[in-house]
Parts: sequence; C-alpha cells; structure tokens
Amino acid sequence: MADKSRSLPVDPTLPRWICQNCRHPLSIVGVDPYADKFLNDYSSRSGMQGSSIHGANSVLGSTRMDNSFVVLPKQKPQSQGIPPRPRSGVGPPDMSQPGKTMEESFVVVYKSESASDGSGTHLPSTEAGSNGPLPPHNSGFHSTITVLKRAFEIATTQTQVEQPLCLECMRVLSDKLDKEVEDVNRDIEAYEACLKRLEGDTRVVLSEADFLKEKLKIEEEERKLEAAIEETERQKAEVNAELKELELKSSRFKELEERYWHEFNNFQFQLISHQEERDAILARIEVSQAHLELLKRTNVLNDAFPICQEGEFGTINNFRLGRLPKVPVEWDEINAAWGQACLLLHTMCQYFRPKFQYRIKIIPMGSYPRIMDSNNNTYELFGPVNLFWSTRYDKAMTLFATCLKDFAEFAHLKDLENNIPPDKHFKLPYKLIMS
Repeated sequence: MADKSRSLPVDPTLPRWICQNCRHPLSIVGVDPYADKFLNDYSSRSGMQGSSIHGANSVLGSTRMDNSFVVLPKQKPQSQGIPPRPRSGVGPPDMSQPGKTMEESFVVVYKSESASDGSGTHLPSTEAGSNGPLPPHNSGFHSTITVLKRAFEIATTQTQVEQPLCLECMRVLSDKLDKEVEDVNRDIEAYEACLKRLEGDTRVVLSEADFLKEKLKIEEEERKLEAAIEETERQKAEVNAELKELELKSSRFKELEERYWHEFNNFQFQLISHQEERDAILARIEVSQAHLELLKRTNVLNDAFPICQEGEFGTINNFRLGRLPKVPVEWDEINAAWGQACLLLHTMCQYFRPKFQYRIKIIPMGSYPRIMDSNNNTYELFGPVNLFWSTRYDKAMTLFATCLKDFAEFAHLKDLENNIPPDKHFKLPYKLIMS
C-alpha cells in the first residue's frame, strides 16, 4: 500500500507502480522469494540455465512472509460483465478438476514483518505496464520487478481489470464482483429449478394415428391463422387507407379552421372599429342634440332686441321710446328706438312669409325708418316733429301698430294649430285699440 509517511530515493529508470483506479502510488513488499522461482522456471522452459537472483545485499532478501496470498487460477472465458477475479483466502485450486488447472504464471503477494516495521522495500512507481529494459545491476531487485510486471499482466488478463489496484479499490471491486456472482448464482438456481420441473413433468407419447390427427389439426389451425392474418393485413391496409384519407381531411379542416380564425379575427377587428366609430357618432349626436335643445330654448330675437322698461318709458336695446314734458328724451334716441322696433317687426314678418300676408310694409333704415301702406304711400317714422309735420309721423305710428296687431293675431293662430297649451299662447302684454 501507499506509504505517505516515508519515501526512499529511487532510481528514475525504474518503473513506479500506481493504483489504476485512484492513481495513488503503491508500495509492494514480500515478492523476492517468488522472483527466484519465476526466473528458474522461465530458464528451465527456455533451455537457459538460471542463476541466483538474490544477492547477499538484496534489499528484499531479509523479508519474511505471512499467510496472506492471492492465487490467480486459469479459468474458462466467462460472459461479458462477469470477469474472473482473485479472491483472498482461497487455497490452491484442485488440479484434478477440468478447467481449473493453474498455469506456471501466478501472483502471490505477502506482507512482511519488516514492512510493518518500516524497513520493507518501497518500490517507486511509474506508469504500470512500462516494458523498458532493466539495468543489469542489482539482479534480485530487477527480478522482483519482472515478477510484479508479469503478475500484473496476468491479473489484468484474467480479471479484465487494469492492475495493480490498492486495497481499498480492490475491496470496492470485490464487493461489486460479489454482487454480480450472487446475481449469477440466483440465475443458475432459477434455471436449475426450471430444468428440474421440466424433467419432472410427465410426457404423453402419442400414437402414429393420434400424431397425424394432431398434425392435421395443427395444420388446419395454422391455415386458419394464416387466413386470419391475411384478413387482418387486408383490414390493416383498409384502415391505413382510411387513416390517410382522414389525415388529409384533418389537414384540410385545419386549414379551414385557420382560415376561419383569421377571418374571425378580421371580423372582430372590423366590428370593434365600427363599434368605436358608432360610439363616437352617438356621442357627437348626443352633444349635437344637447346643443340643439339649447338653441331651441334660445331666442335670437330676445338676445338681439332686448325689450324692457325703464321708469316710465319702454326700451329696446336700452333706447327709450317716447318723451314727457318733464323728461325730455332726445330725438336721436327716440329715432334709434323706432329703428330697432321696425327692424324687429320686419324680421318676424319676413320669417313667417309667405304664411303671413301683411298689407303694411315696414322699411327699416336705421334711425330713419319708414312705413308704406297698401297704396304704396310712404310715411316717415322719425323726428323731430313739429306741429305741421306731426300728421305724417302719426300716420306712420298708426300703420306700425296695425302691422304689430296683425302679426300678434297670426302668432296666436299659429300656436292653436300647433296645439300649444293656452297658457303659452302668444299674446301682447297690452291691448292695442285702433281709433
């Protein structure tokens, strides 16, 4: 085993042994006695005279061996995965049994007492399998290395596992091989039990006639089975044809489904776009309707011509229409008020034309409005007015009041036609009495 506590200077030309599994260096002791036997046997087989291997100064000459050893028997080739292997504690094989004879080449590895004392030989290790020439000096030591190399080669050949191995790796390998051997033994026991059961079964010997009957019966069954196989093959061919047709239809259906989903997605997109557009249009319609309702409730004439009262005078656009002795109003303001009133009445009459056929024509001309009667006579409705000029001014005011009364009657009839509630009918705030 590897000795990590001490090491000796070694010759770099000598091989170094390492474990082929864990790659740790190995220290192998107790091999010198078998070096002599190996060389003597080899010399006797080759016709060469052996010489003494151990010298007086051999480093392994003083080692003593105990009872631990490994014997590698020659065995028949076994099935792959169950290589033969050395087993510790196994005695020499029985030479009388066939296939169990042992060759002249074998491995015995001993532990020496000197190794436990630290004086054992520590062989330096290089890559195992080095076959370089050995130096001629120290023949005992080199013969030991030769024995080890040969032993490792034989062990590798017999066990089909690279050698050498350390004790720990050897234990792991031994456990693995033990398990494989147990599996093989169980298989052998199962085969033997099956063989015994088959040998114990009773055999019925048929006569020639019975044998022919059985043969004909079996042949008939064989023909039926062949016919069934042919029928099954035919059905299989039909099923395969139907399967191909169904696969073709399935591919078409998949294409149709894919096209359908594309069209569906496009339709959904268009539908969403139309819905959004519809919602936008409805929103604009609601805004327009609200604006329309606001416009319906809005009277442009009320905004353009606001009419109210200021003190004792009625006003239109803040222009007072009339004058009193104690409140003199300028004629420019009065003329402007008459111009706004004429423009308002003229606008209303034009809006309802031709339904409203008025006989009196109002000519709004700013602060200088005029009134035309049915005879096309024109009267001025602006001032200043003196005693001689008041007749035409009064006639113009009379024609304006007549036109206003006719339009009020027309608006009242219009509300009746439209079924406007009576409380909302158009009527003048004051009654006009024409003299």
